[in-house]
Amino acid sequence: MKVSGRCYCGQISFESEIEPDKVRVCHCTDCQTLSGGAFRTGVSASKDSFRLLTGQPKIYVKIAQSGARRAQAFCPECGTPIYATDANDPQVFSIRTGTARQRDALIPKIQIWCRSAQGWAMDLGSIKQFSEQPAMRL
Repeated sequence: MKVSGRCYCGQISFESEIEPDKVRVCHCTDCQTLSGGAFRTGVSASKDSFRLLTGQPKIYVKIAQSGARRAQAFCPECGTPIYATDANDPQVFSIRTGTARQRDALIPKIQIWCRSAQGWAMDLGSIKQFSEQPAMRL
């Protein structure tokens, strides 16, 4: 499946071929921190299929629990996470699915690092829902 996407401000755009069956949710604490949320969704793309169309992401290299060096690419202007890859040998890019125009079709097939998951994030159906922003006092 061909996907295309961009960061929030539009400075960085990309396109890639992906396999929709490779979409995943990651509950690791690194993904929670780096996404600012309870989890992050991603999909793998080969180096040969991933192509930046505009812009150049800023790279932050983090050390994973395994000791692997992971390059986290994000927009230097708006901060949108774009992808992650091996910092030493970028063969596979983990595209952040929220940046893809086709994100509604990128349905996760697996969840990983569930031992780190926030308990409430494993059952979102039980949380009250609104179709838009409700009037709220903070």
